[in-house]
This record gives sequence, C-alpha cells and structure tokens, in this order.
Amino acid sequence: MKQILLIITGSIAAYKSLELIRFLRKENVRVRVILTPGGAEFITPLSCATLTEEPVYSDLFSLTEETEMGHIRLAREADLVVVAPATADIIAKVAEGRADDLASTTLLTTTRPIVIAPAMNVEMWNNQATQSNVKLLKQRGVEFIGPEEGELACGEWGRGKVTEPSAISAFIIDKLFGDRPLKGFKALVTAGPTQELIDPVRFISNPSSGKQGYAIAEALLQKGAEVTLISGPTNETPPEGAHLNLVQTAEEMWKATESVLPVDLAICTAAVSDYRPDHPSSQKIKKKNEASSLTMIPTVDILASLSNHKKRPRLLIGFAAETENIVENAKTKLIKCDWVIANDVSKGIFRSNENEVYLITPKANEHWPRMTKKEVAIKLVEHIIKELK
Repeated sequence: MKQILLIITGSIAAYKSLELIRFLRKENVRVRVILTPGGAEFITPLSCATLTEEPVYSDLFSLTEETEMGHIRLAREADLVVVAPATADIIAKVAEGRADDLASTTLLTTTRPIVIAPAMNVEMWNNQATQSNVKLLKQRGVEFIGPEEGELACGEWGRGKVTEPSAISAFIIDKLFGDRPLKGFKALVTAGPTQELIDPVRFISNPSSGKQGYAIAEALLQKGAEVTLISGPTNETPPEGAHLNLVQTAEEMWKATESVLPVDLAICTAAVSDYRPDHPSSQKIKKKNEASSLTMIPTVDILASLSNHKKRPRLLIGFAAETENIVENAKTKLIKCDWVIANDVSKGIFRSNENEVYLITPKANEHWPRMTKKEVAIKLVEHIIKELK
C-alpha cells in the first residue's frame, strides 16, 4: 500500500486537510499526519487520528516516539511527503534548512519527494522573501500545487487560497501511482476456497489460500478500478478500498457474484468446490465402526454461469488449477471465458507466496516463470489494461 506523510501547519485552511485525508483513504492510500502546534489551533489530533486510523505526531521530543528516532522513521517510510496547507513560515524553514520542530526536522531528513500546497494572505504570498523561497525550493525539486486566486479568509481577494482537496488528492494519486488507466472500470474478483457442509462441524474444501485473488484485487485498485472482492474463508487481509463480500459455499459465492453484475471485468481465481453433499446433516454425524458414504451433486459452475449471463462481463478470466497436461486441460475452459490462467498445483502453489502460470487466450499461450503472486497480479493487470483500452 502506498503511504504519504501529511504535514498540516497553522493556517485556517487546515480544516480542508481533513477532507484531503478522506479523499486519499478512499484511494487506498495510507496517511500519517504531523500536526504542528499552529495546525492544532485549527483542527484537533483526534480528528486526524479518526480519519487516518493512525497515531498523530506533533512533538519532536516525544519520549515514546523519538526513542525510535521517530522523525527519521516518518521521513523514510513515506512514499511522498505533503505539506497541506503550508504557511509562509514552513516554506521559509524548508528553504533555510531549519530544524526546530518535528515538521521541519522531518522535511530536512526526508529523501522522498516533497509536495507543498501553500495557503496564506495574498501579500504574504507576493512578498519577495516568500517568492524567493519558493523559487529556491523549486530549483531543489520541491513541487508546488497552488495557491489559487480567490476570496481569502481575511476577506481580501488574490492569490493565496489553498488548492481544493480534490485537486490536491488527484495530484498526489498521480504522483504515487502514475497513470490510472482503469479509472471508471468496475472489476469483480473471486478468491479463496469454498466449504461445502457435510454436517455442522465438517465440510469439503481445498487448500486454496486466496493469496492470488487478493493480490489481483490490490493490483486492480492501484490502477484505479472499482473492485468487488468475493472471498471464501481465508486468513488474508483484504486490500483497503475493495468492496468485500465474505461467503462460504459455492452457492453463496454465485449469488454474491450475480448481485454485483454488471461489471467490466471478472477474474475468477476462487477454488470453487465442484461437488457438494446432496443432503447435509443438520446434526453432527456420529462415528461408527463401519464404512460410510456420501451422495454428491455438482455445485453451480460460476464461470459458465457468468459466461452465459445476460450481463456478461466484457472480459471474463478463469483460473485452472491442474496437476497434469496443464495447458491442454486449461484450454478446455476457453469455451466458458475469454482467458484462462493455468497453474500446476502439484508444485506446491497452494498457500505459497509464489506462482508459475500460463496465460491462455484463443490467440496465444504465454508461460510466466515462477514469481511472487503479487508480480503475477501486476503482470496480469498490465495485460488487462491493454485489452480493455
């Protein structure tokens, strides 16, 4: 997950930083906040902590934070450092290389890109000292967004108004993720195993961990897609920003899947049980010293159901877990979907953080040698972007 460090300084525009946090969290960005004493005159640490779900930092000499050199840790763990709103004072401190509080010390320590969104009175912005500081910082590679021209809090009109949070957020997202080609696309991902009950304490399932599906959901989110993740029972942490729907059985997974339609894209990574007991017992079946049998019936074929649905996704991708004749067996699934991702689960793929797959389409087969499941997800999403665009 991408992470920014947001420094909020003592401007009346500080209240807009709360909205900026909300925008960034919706885009699956982790936000940590340094709130200066001046900033705390306008908004509270509790407001920032509630929206970020993270501790708020303010004291350079905090015993609990600085025993771990907190200002260095904050500076290095972020992908981007953003000062919004930025007063003339913090701009001057950064230009001069001063380090007399947590905010300025962190800005002097960081090697990450810095973005500054100024907010101040028009005369302060136009002052030669401020303009000289801004020019110097730009020469050093610091990026500025705004300020805008408009009515200021003091009642005057001119340049000095902080850029709106939505625009700052869009600027930050572009810096963090680059182009977001799947913005506006809806994606559905199924992941994990299903469990088909025999009785209240026993079920039929498989060793699927859900790791690959969760990684694909995260990769799609990072490219701007709106993602619904329908998951069987796993121990995986879902990516922030995904619409999560937890299910247990194949029937529940199909109903959840159908309820999401229409979507532009569906990727069915879930290891869905092919059969279920015909009549699960409502009570625990007692052990007997004799042979026992179960009558099994087929479960719903989710991939085929999606393929034949009147709201069929534009691009439908299925996964094939095979143990022999990988490509040949997987090709048979092309009658139900557009692409098939095939892997050999006899090689210890289940529950592993790595995968080795074949991308099979009507036109070609690609072999992707063993790599992490996150790398598989990123590579697959790159192919998806080319197809949908």
